[in-house]
Amino acid sequence: METTQKKHLGRNICRIREMKGMKQETLAELLGISQQKMSVIENTEELDDAKLNEIANALEVPANAIKEYSDEKMLNVITNNTFNSNDSSTLNAINVMPTFNPLDKLVEAYDENKKLYERLLQAEKEKTTYLEQLLKK
Repeated sequence: METTQKKHLGRNICRIREMKGMKQETLAELLGISQQKMSVIENTEELDDAKLNEIANALEVPANAIKEYSDEKMLNVITNNTFNSNDSSTLNAINVMPTFNPLDKLVEAYDENKKLYERLLQAEKEKTTYLEQLLKK
């Protein structure tokens, strides 16, 4: 049985704001409202499109990023490090550092290439041995 959970736009705004490292006061200031009013907005389930677009602009994210926010999508965006400013389906204005060491990835690629090379070399040695046996006959 599948249940659909209604999106809480205020919570989504709060999560995106926090991920950007922005304080509630700062976002309120950008919107020209009080911190208390910002708190009310972040506790509001629904917002009209005009207000949502205004907040999205202040957060530098597409309005769809707020509407379609999910923790799973956010984790995918962070782990894949896929930010494209022309793609409104991802939360594209969040700057994060990769959680892996690029040198480790390079070493892994080197190890994989080394294993492949060794398998190819072994196959060539087996071919050479086989051909030598054919020549001796």
